[in-house]
Amino acid sequence: MATGVSAHRELFERAIAAGAQLIVVHHGLFWDGDPRALTPAMTTRLKLLFEADVGLAAYHLPLDAHPEVGNNALIASGLGCDRHEPGFDLNGQPIGVVGRFAGEGIPAAELFDRVRTLTAREPLVFEHGPGRVRSIGIVSGGAAGQVEDAVAANLDAFLTGEPAERVMAIAREGHIHFVAAGHYATETFGVRRLGELLAERFDVEHRFIDVPNPV
Repeated sequence: MATGVSAHRELFERAIAAGAQLIVVHHGLFWDGDPRALTPAMTTRLKLLFEADVGLAAYHLPLDAHPEVGNNALIASGLGCDRHEPGFDLNGQPIGVVGRFAGEGIPAAELFDRVRTLTAREPLVFEHGPGRVRSIGIVSGGAAGQVEDAVAANLDAFLTGEPAERVMAIAREGHIHFVAAGHYATETFGVRRLGELLAERFDVEHRFIDVPNPV
């Protein structure tokens, strides 16, 4: 089996070339607003799967929110949070986490370094929070607007994937650090870990296929 972040042709071609019989992704074939039609690109994607007899499974928001295997829980652990709890509701369900650092927290500069190391990319940072970070909201992917929830909760920092034009002012006026670490980069964790767990449980070979995206 192969895992990857988003369902598209390059991922399918590389997974099939590696001998995968099942592909598990975070982002499926359809996005909100996309036409539910067999466009040329969609036809090519489906044809690849059908001709190779390969299955496809996608787990989107549940794989952000899961308390152990979710992107946000894994990011919190990877950043060294002492503990974390669910937060940031979407339609009545928490999809993110609030992480807490032990004691007096960590220097803000160290937090940004940890993000850089964890995601292997340079984050966009609006540095307007306190010198030491004790709490951080984390919602992977495209959740820039939820920085306002983080401000309302008096958190010291907020991390997501993609920025938005309005968040610079929100961060400045709300006295919070805003960190955009990449939509793709923040959503590699959950699906990779899910693949590892499936491989352990069902004794199958697993390969995570990295198709980096600068967004």
